Amino acid sequence: MPISEDVVVIGGGLSGGVAALVAARTGASVRLISHKESTLRHASGLIDVLGYLPDGTGPIVNPFDALDELPNEHPYSVVGETAVREGLTIFDEIVGEMYAGGHTDTNALVPTQGGTVKPTARYPQSVAAGLASDERDMLLVGFEALSDFDAPLAAEHLAAAGVPFETQGVTVQFPEDLRDDARITRFATALERDSNTRALADAVESHLDGAERVGFPALLSKDTVRSELGTRLGKPVFEIPGGPPSLLGLELAERLFETLDEAGVHISSGVPVVGHETDGNDERVTAVLVDRNGQTHPYHAEQFVLATGGLVGKGIDTDRDGVTEPIFDCYIPHSEDRYDWFSNEAFGDHSFARFGIVPSEGLQPTDANGEIKFENVRAAGSVVGGADIASEKSGSGVSLATGLIAGRNAGEAI
Repeated sequence: MPISEDVVVIGGGLSGGVAALVAARTGASVRLISHKESTLRHASGLIDVLGYLPDGTGPIVNPFDALDELPNEHPYSVVGETAVREGLTIFDEIVGEMYAGGHTDTNALVPTQGGTVKPTARYPQSVAAGLASDERDMLLVGFEALSDFDAPLAAEHLAAAGVPFETQGVTVQFPEDLRDDARITRFATALERDSNTRALADAVESHLDGAERVGFPALLSKDTVRSELGTRLGKPVFEIPGGPPSLLGLELAERLFETLDEAGVHISSGVPVVGHETDGNDERVTAVLVDRNGQTHPYHAEQFVLATGGLVGKGIDTDRDGVTEPIFDCYIPHSEDRYDWFSNEAFGDHSFARFGIVPSEGLQPTDANGEIKFENVRAAGSVVGGADIASEKSGSGVSLATGLIAGRNAGEAI
């Protein structure tokens, strides 16, 4: 049967999820198409808005005070401060009591498993006792079976960063004998067993040495586990966000998709979008083409939101011929000389980090002349160019703000 909706959103990350939710709230029928599992499942679970300016100035105390200092092509400059604030409001509605930080515009400083401190606007409640602005001495605990987190090294890095407390790190044996390559969810499930919780507390207790709070890798997926460890140790216990795979990101993705389901959004997952169809004048997209087992099928809609991610998410492709957006063939400005795409310094100003669609005020993709390519297509998230979201620590905020505007504009255009 032909599939037709008012709005089709392509991409299952934070920007696509927010766009689909906001479009559905306008009364439009919405379908979200996701090729793979949500990228949130691999993210740290932290929600950043703006931690550093493009010139490296930071960490920024209040991201809203710094928005006026961003270049005109930055996504925040396109959508405006109100969209950033409304995007955070939507996020707060989605997560409810799961997250903290909504009481202030000021960034929190959250230690990560690498021993860095990340300026963050919203963070899981399980992380709250570990903020770097808290002056209580800290013990970090790692496991021999989880080599991705070196607790003593992370403690050294935090101390070198000048945090206002004493840091220690210790590596202990995991209470249950699991393979080193076991899924992180298996470690989390094992810690839910009372015998393992008791054994872990006993193993850590002798290392407290005056520490007033204790941090573990983000494996304490149940509040009851964290509470039980805290009771046995007599100290507040918190989780330390890390890279993929991420239980904090997984929990956020599950909550987002629960919200989409409650809003009536239809979700098609595991299918890639490989192209599009247009009307006779090539001014409007009439359908996107989805690959199912080698055959393409059209998904029709009145409005479309492109939220496929940037270079990392494969929403933008590069090859010897240049830089392309593979679904709608949107214009991606870039130098023809590939050596201009990056800096010789590892942490220099890499132009590839800002590759993306050049949006109109309504977030429609524009061509090389600045003209709107398709009036019924909007772009959201890191497929929108103009920001180095990795160095700025702005990825989540850009996704929320552009997802909000793209979804609202699409829904209201029906």
